[in-house]
Amino acid sequence: MKKITVIGAGNVGATCANVIAHKDLAREVVLLDIKEGVAEGKALDIWQTSSINNYNTRVTGVTNDYLKTKGSGVIVITSGIPRKPGMSRDDLIKTNASIVKEVTEKAVKYSPDAIIIVVSNPLDVMTYAAYQAANKSSNKVFGMAGTLDTGRYKAFLANALDVSPKDIHALLMGGHGDTMVPLPRYTSVNGIPIAELLGKGELDKIVERTKFGGGELVNLMGTSAWYAPGAAAAQLVEAIVDDQKRIFPVCACLKGEYGLKNIYLGVPVKVGSEGIEEIIELNLNKDEMKMLQESAASVKKVMKVLDDMKLF
Repeated sequence: MKKITVIGAGNVGATCANVIAHKDLAREVVLLDIKEGVAEGKALDIWQTSSINNYNTRVTGVTNDYLKTKGSGVIVITSGIPRKPGMSRDDLIKTNASIVKEVTEKAVKYSPDAIIIVVSNPLDVMTYAAYQAANKSSNKVFGMAGTLDTGRYKAFLANALDVSPKDIHALLMGGHGDTMVPLPRYTSVNGIPIAELLGKGELDKIVERTKFGGGELVNLMGTSAWYAPGAAAAQLVEAIVDDQKRIFPVCACLKGEYGLKNIYLGVPVKVGSEGIEEIIELNLNKDEMKMLQESAASVKKVMKVLDDMKLF
């Protein structure tokens, strides 16, 4: 691929650009930020590792110059502010939706065919905002949350079992956060069902820890995570660039799947060169479907907050 753009040069955006560059996925990675010098500095720092880590991808930093992003095949949006003390959820949504709307419109102007991956929070509703702003097919606009949540889940399981995380296959669905829907029935270790290796009590604890995985890191560091979110977004970029047809849970637009319509929600999909190439509809049992419906209802409430703001 000729060019990939990452919008937002904070910790998540810079990590994502760094991982993409190391994987040699494009001729150039453009890192863009609104703050003067930040993207330029981080891009220069990343580029100076090229000869050390043996990759060719050029890394360029720019301040608010969307012309430099022209012709990007994939755009990763990490822009937005973290929630601050005293700030309501609605305030955060309004602020970040305005930011996501603006950057999406500017980016799409110069890269109309780009696939857009959203990382900004609150993720489900920000993906919905980017979809409305991009004015393109929903298979080309999706959020990375499920890929991150699954990564956390696998890491916790690997610790509990003292096995390689490479051998763990797992799936999570639903909204990003405490309404996510874990699916132990679809979790295995090199083909062995997780229920044969872990007791229900221990598995339940891991599921709960995964639901609040982001909050655990905020409590430890005083800020949100960046290594895992950045790497998760880069993994989706790699699947697109190399047309890998990989199965990931992502925040996708549902149009009747799982009995849900007009909602962005975490579901398993096939990711390839066209973006989302297929939404996979699992045969969920009664309890799993109930949890998914509850998660969807929670996400719908947040989407309504955005709709009521009349930004689009």
